[in-house]
Amino acid sequence: MSFASPLFLWFFTPVVLAGVLLAPRHWRNGIIAVASLLFYAAGAGPTTLLLLACMAVNFLAGPYLEPTEWDTGRRRRRLLVAVVGFDVAVLVVWKYAGFATEQLAGFARLLGGDFPVVHLLLPIGISFYTFHHISYVVDIYRGERTALRKPVSFITYIAMFPQLVAGPIVRYREIADQLPQVRTHRLDDVASGFPRFALGLCKKVIIADSLSPLVEQCFATPADQMTFAVAWLGAIAYTLQLYFDFSGYSDMAIGLGRMLGFRLPENFARPYSSVTITEFWRRWHMSLSRWFRDYVYIPLGGNRAGAGKTYRNLCIVFVLTGLWHGANWTFLVWGVFHGALLIVERGYGLDQTPTDPLRRYARRALTMVLVIVGWVFFRAADLGSALVMIGHMLLPDFNGLTDQVDAALGNQVLLVLLVALVIVVLPASPVTGPLLESSRGRVATALRVAVMGPGLLWATILVATGTFSPFLYYQF
Repeated sequence: MSFASPLFLWFFTPVVLAGVLLAPRHWRNGIIAVASLLFYAAGAGPTTLLLLACMAVNFLAGPYLEPTEWDTGRRRRRLLVAVVGFDVAVLVVWKYAGFATEQLAGFARLLGGDFPVVHLLLPIGISFYTFHHISYVVDIYRGERTALRKPVSFITYIAMFPQLVAGPIVRYREIADQLPQVRTHRLDDVASGFPRFALGLCKKVIIADSLSPLVEQCFATPADQMTFAVAWLGAIAYTLQLYFDFSGYSDMAIGLGRMLGFRLPENFARPYSSVTITEFWRRWHMSLSRWFRDYVYIPLGGNRAGAGKTYRNLCIVFVLTGLWHGANWTFLVWGVFHGALLIVERGYGLDQTPTDPLRRYARRALTMVLVIVGWVFFRAADLGSALVMIGHMLLPDFNGLTDQVDAALGNQVLLVLLVALVIVVLPASPVTGPLLESSRGRVATALRVAVMGPGLLWATILVATGTFSPFLYYQF
């Protein structure tokens, strides 16, 4: 069930909100938990059983991971390793078994043999709920938060429908204090959260979905028809589509969470305004960056053990970041590409923002180009297609657009493309989502009127006509 579907917008959400607002306070988590499981089951089908099994294992282990005065820590450490190992094994088997066996089958064919390929249905949101489970048990083990004793509260955290399928990734310590049933919930939360939700819907339906056919056509262009113009148009259009699609989902999730009485963490802060790749990763998918920082990078030693180990830790983190996004060589190369850029910036002292305005603008332009090139690997079907496209991006020609790409562009899509470009080249602050949700200034008021008026009306018409598409991050 997509956030941008009529069923979700006009039936599911109003019913859940009415239940949460009207029910006694001690029923609210139960309503959210049941609604979340129904929401997930509607899209995941039988793989919902896998989610329930993972939740059962982590919930039962939680109380035994809490530090005690008489415990030396060895028993808890063994249990933590076992539970995290279980979570990782579930993710690896369901997400990467097919990819791994395909590589082995290819190698076997080279030797004249045969190897069976495993085909498993990828559960929706498995990468996200696996990271939530790991955050839960690790934060308890570290003594940062206590375990949840009520299954309803635990289900609410793990399966809360706004963030279950595509984030933000909510670390347990960020939300633990919000889970007790005594949490207040007011109409003010709905009034604050709805404009944020509407902003995300406009981003997704009006901008991202309008660019989708153009992106599809550009990336589907055969290698012998690819041109400099097609390659750059496709790469730029996808750069915009991905941002407005994913940040739109995050805005909708944060807005929904607020309407339900929860404060979910921010996930984007105008990433395309970054002056360095280092800054880009402080602004893009921030909840993922924070998760890897807290549960992988710092435990490995972070930057405390010299340059060599710092670079090693960055390599590990970005290899895992690439693989987390998907079982494909293209994601691995994308992760390595960004890891290498971060190492170069750190090694040559380029990770700081220049004070000179001219240099700052030049570095912002360079960072944007590098990010666009990286997204080609992220979007391409395979490495060969990505390299063909990047090759044409590096070698100018005068062949123009193909007939198919020209037809997909059109005047309306061109207008949306230009508007999206203008939005992303605006200054780094203010960040639109938080401004819209909490500020009471004139700029925020004008933006709120624009989003809640013509923007929401246009988005609603597009949803009613069935022109929306699934969120891009549903596949991860």
